Amino acid sequence: MKNAYEKTILIGIITNNQNKEKVDEYLDELSFLAETAGAYPVKSFMQKLDRPNPKTFLGTGKLEEIKNFIDNNGIELVIFDDELSPAQQKNIEKILNTKILDRTRLILDIFAQRAQTSYARTQVELAQYQYLLPRLTGMWTHLERQRGGIGMRGPGETEIETDRRIVRDKIALLKKKLVAIDKQMSTQRSNRGKMVRAALVGYTNVGKSTLMNVLSKSKVFAENKLFATLDTTVRKIVVHNIPFLLTDTVGFIRKLPTQLVESFKSTLNEVTESDLLIHIVDVSHANFEEQMQTVNQILDEIGAADKPVVVVFNKIDLLSDNQENNLENLKKTWLNKSGFSTVFISAENKINIDELKKILYSEVRKIHIRRFPYNDFLYPDLDNLEEDKK
Repeated sequence: MKNAYEKTILIGIITNNQNKEKVDEYLDELSFLAETAGAYPVKSFMQKLDRPNPKTFLGTGKLEEIKNFIDNNGIELVIFDDELSPAQQKNIEKILNTKILDRTRLILDIFAQRAQTSYARTQVELAQYQYLLPRLTGMWTHLERQRGGIGMRGPGETEIETDRRIVRDKIALLKKKLVAIDKQMSTQRSNRGKMVRAALVGYTNVGKSTLMNVLSKSKVFAENKLFATLDTTVRKIVVHNIPFLLTDTVGFIRKLPTQLVESFKSTLNEVTESDLLIHIVDVSHANFEEQMQTVNQILDEIGAADKPVVVVFNKIDLLSDNQENNLENLKKTWLNKSGFSTVFISAENKINIDELKKILYSEVRKIHIRRFPYNDFLYPDLDNLEEDKK
């Protein structure tokens, strides 16, 4: 099966801001991204630099070492963990004589594979064209070697200005299309009435869709791959006797391409217009604290950082064999003292789901009573309710 994949090497740099251990972690994630896209990572290379070479990103000696490895091992693809400038990509391709992707292009390709609906495909296509526009100068030999591209085949450099105009026109057309869809989506959101709305947010592959399935008793596509969910899913949930709407959204990731943030604006509006955020964290992941910081940073960037939050530490079943002791130890750490409502669960194995439901009932009830102060008798404090037998 591996032979069907493109043989790939991964490139990262050690700087003053990220040491070797951190680069190792980042390249592990890049490897997972590459595998999700259909590549087969063979080896990772890294170089210590004060700053990337503005012309070739890496030093000439390291590039020569990589070139020898490519020639001797039949490498078809080289992926850099950082975004390359158009000039850097063009120069590196000339030196290595193979296909070059940076992290941004890789994520865009994965999104393109994952987009199922017309809406998601339009969002991804816009992001791809926005990424492509400044890189047209060196694209012809690149596309010729790939025997394809994003509608950008042509005879040569003399056509670049024409194609820039074509791409700009395409970007304008896609933006108009998304504006129309955004209005439609906004109308759909307003038609949901004043029911409390909660949104699942978190790093990619932390178990949001699995938790959605557990809470809604439905079947939302869930898979152990990055960005399994691109299209927004909304379900009506009833916890004990209180109803609310729950939205499953696209997962976040470190260095999420700005093109995607812009083109997925309407999808992210499901987060910014929600009343409550349910931040899912894969507590079994070695870098879960950094993943939490990434999510919080993106929430801040889209203007959703001031919303009520429930922090759900998922996948506690993967921590160790002695699960109960681990859970008790976790509850004594800073994780349980963040200032937010916190719960430790396993969505896959339905562990502590009742505790999560109790917290969700309490948080949704607070919002509902603020919105409908005269209906508070409908949803008494949970301590006065009979526990859910299910």
